[in-house]
Amino acid sequence: MIRMLNVVLLATTLIVLVGVYGLKYSVEDIAAEKAAIERQIDRQTGVLSLLKADWSYLNQPAHVAPIVVRHQQALGLVPTGQEQFGRMDNLPMRPAAPDTAALDDLLNSLDAGIDPIGQLIEAN
Repeated sequence: MIRMLNVVLLATTLIVLVGVYGLKYSVEDIAAEKAAIERQIDRQTGVLSLLKADWSYLNQPAHVAPIVVRHQQALGLVPTGQEQFGRMDNLPMRPAAPDTAALDDLLNSLDAGIDPIGQLIEAN
């Protein structure tokens, strides 16, 4: 009986030992993948920083102005005129007071179960 128990315990110990070694190597592989991904992220961060620096240089007015002058005629570029901007008198004026009669009619129709928005949508 004790001999059988020793054999079972020895087999269990060997199985657990193989499992622990397998887990150890699996964790080492995952750690190596993590380190590789971190190195790739560092490289890409450096490249992104360089691209941002290039972009800021290329967007400087001193760099863009000669290009605009060179292609102004081909692209039909003209300076912005004052008439392209909106004027204050084109803006709608704020109503002096809300239309309470219309609001009351809307609330009464909603209480009665009538959907005025749905009727407008169906009419169109």
